[in-house]
Amino acid sequence: MLFQPLLIAGAFLVGPEPIGDERGWFARGFCQREFAEHGIDFPVRQANRSFNARAGTLRGFHAQYPPHGEQKLLRCVQGALVDVVVDLRPESPTFLQSVMVELSAANQQSLLIPERCCHALQTQSEATEILYLVSAFYAPEAEFGLRWNDPQLGISWPLPVSEISAKDASWPLLSESLPTISARMAQNGGQPQ
Repeated sequence: MLFQPLLIAGAFLVGPEPIGDERGWFARGFCQREFAEHGIDFPVRQANRSFNARAGTLRGFHAQYPPHGEQKLLRCVQGALVDVVVDLRPESPTFLQSVMVELSAANQQSLLIPERCCHALQTQSEATEILYLVSAFYAPEAEFGLRWNDPQLGISWPLPVSEISAKDASWPLLSESLPTISARMAQNGGQPQ
């Protein structure tokens, strides 16, 4: 597996190293040992799938507060999308900065999103399907999000938004939620080690 670090510490594009022959090819999509060799502890707790019928569908920004923080490894298995990761770690030099990457069935890249970061995706083609490996169980009481069009984030989505859930469209703006997010996303989530 090939690990390409991104601007946000702990975020990586993870690519396959296919081994081919006359039948086609084989490649690992996930290997705990290879992740550990890059300093990444990623215990898989859930594998989730998402199907999106229309190009322009937007999902996110989503995250969970500690102690339910989660890493995610996303791969687009059909179609194409862009994913945006926002660093919500107050102690990080890239706090509130974002990075946008393209994932597609064609490029076979996966995106590793570190704990205490959030992400959103927008489909770039019809019939886009995503597979997520997640390091923590879903905890609805710890779930929160950022508004997809928050002016403080300044994200330029490639397409007009064609579909978005009512929940994702109504997350509070950072101007209202940043003090709470900063306090709850602080190192160790304010919990002693």
